[in-house]
Amino acid sequence: MKRIEKIVGPGQAIAKPLLRRAPTLTLPYDQRSRSRLAATLDDGEEVALFLPRGTVLRDGDALVAEDGSFVRVVAAAQPVLRATCVDPHILLRAAYHLGNRHTPVEVGADYLQLEFDPVLRDLLLRLGLKVVQIEAPFQPEAGAYGGGHKHGHDETFAEDYALAQQVYQDRHGHGHGHDHDHDHDHGHKHDHKHDHGHGHAHDHAHGHDHDHANCGHDHSHDHKHDHKHAHGHDHDHDHANCSHDHSHDHKHSHGHDDHGHDHDHGAGKKHRH
Repeated sequence: MKRIEKIVGPGQAIAKPLLRRAPTLTLPYDQRSRSRLAATLDDGEEVALFLPRGTVLRDGDALVAEDGSFVRVVAAAQPVLRATCVDPHILLRAAYHLGNRHTPVEVGADYLQLEFDPVLRDLLLRLGLKVVQIEAPFQPEAGAYGGGHKHGHDETFAEDYALAQQVYQDRHGHGHGHDHDHDHDHGHKHDHKHDHGHGHAHDHAHGHDHDHANCGHDHSHDHKHDHKHAHGHDHDHDHANCSHDHSHDHKHSHGHDDHGHDHDHGAGKKHRH
């Protein structure tokens, strides 16, 4: 089986007589959209296509086989819908709705052409277009990012999507991925258990020695403070629909030693406070 891995790129001219003599490969659109395909040339020779991912062959494309020979692509006639309308506004509306559904569409001067689909036929009729089914080659618009159109279920969709993201990132400097899946559960239950233990011990010793020249007093102050604090907090919170049950237990214990002050007033008087 002959293997075909190359397609002649745009701008690479091939002599027309040489291309005319090349064997042909006639394929409908869905097969021309595959990069991996086992096919039969019109002369009966079997070939295997291993083309770059995302390749969509068009009528007149030239392929290069592994032996260096050429193969010319022909778009096969297939069932298509041709939609026409004398009002260009209605034709534009139809193109918009088809594009919104990611439908491959061939755009002519006064018609839209697409693969046969009874649902889309009814849509076009409701929009006011005249729709007929014919047999004709189908060559839809190529993809905006270089290749042909890809469906979301095509095996090459991932490559086309990645390429589109890269173009957007190159232009805007960042990429956006949108994945919308919303499932909200608004039932909230909060169970909080708090246990706070605080122990504070403060010892203060103050020594003051005052000498007042005018009153002749010698003041000696000895202060001793002992503070003990014990805090016990026990919180049990159960929040359901903004209903709160709060239980707080606070314990405070303060112990203070007496303050002893000795004052010697220089006149034989001594006071203790």
